[in-house]
Amino acid sequence: MKHLLARFAICLLLLLPVAAIARPALWVVRDANTTIYLFGTVHLLPNDTAWHYPALDQAMTDSQTLYIELTDDDPANMMALVLRYGMDMSHPLPTLLSHAEQLRLNIAANKAGVPGGMQTLNLMRPWLAALTLATAPLLKAGLDPEHGVDKQLKAQMTDAGKQVLGLETAEQQIRFLADMPRSVELAFLRSSIRDVDKGPIELTELIDAWKNGDVATIARLEDEDLRQSEPKLYERLLVQRNGIWAGKIAAMLQQPGTIFIAVGAAHLAGPDSVQAQLHKLGIDAVRQ
Repeated sequence: MKHLLARFAICLLLLLPVAAIARPALWVVRDANTTIYLFGTVHLLPNDTAWHYPALDQAMTDSQTLYIELTDDDPANMMALVLRYGMDMSHPLPTLLSHAEQLRLNIAANKAGVPGGMQTLNLMRPWLAALTLATAPLLKAGLDPEHGVDKQLKAQMTDAGKQVLGLETAEQQIRFLADMPRSVELAFLRSSIRDVDKGPIELTELIDAWKNGDVATIARLEDEDLRQSEPKLYERLLVQRNGIWAGKIAAMLQQPGTIFIAVGAAHLAGPDSVQAQLHKLGIDAVRQ
């Protein structure tokens, strides 16, 4: 799923860049003593993108705490985790693929502009090779994870002296992929090979959808595509994590205060979104 890819973009992780002026979607969950904002982010962003608007800025000002997906994604930690969970010297990637698949992967690597081409991919596990194929064109185009919305929100809250916490750790996030069965890993890689030509077209659609707060289009491009093509991956990366986060949000409602939660936009779209999982718990999120 594309939103997990951008996290690796510092050392190969995902997505949803934007351009021009944006007004992305914002939701709120309230009870008598607690207000929780839910905001969909994009992890790679051109540095000239304007995306703030008054209701969003007010929500940030009112919030005492920011939750993002993870806070321990500094390059050194991410690189160590990628080396630990993403490389496999004992089982070179070509030994897991047919000759025809190797040829297709080589073509895809060249199209995507993977630095080092097949020599780079050969030592990677399938899940990391898949993410590399997805992120390489974005990095080549100059999109910078350091300009991502979550990074900017974190800096804003830190500068204001407010608390910033992670819903997950970097290791937990990586292991959602690294602990997949080998068959699912390979299916993920094959899907990335097939889709390598679709990136620029889908990227334009995603840009427009995010900046316009078009949740239906985000769901169609991000969630529905993954659900249909790789249902086990969809279940693992979206449904399971959204359910866990909904449980954490329900627990947050037991304490008074105002909280701002910013996660990848795909998690707040579609029938298995965080909001849908909250609804199952008797908690309704209202679009602002």
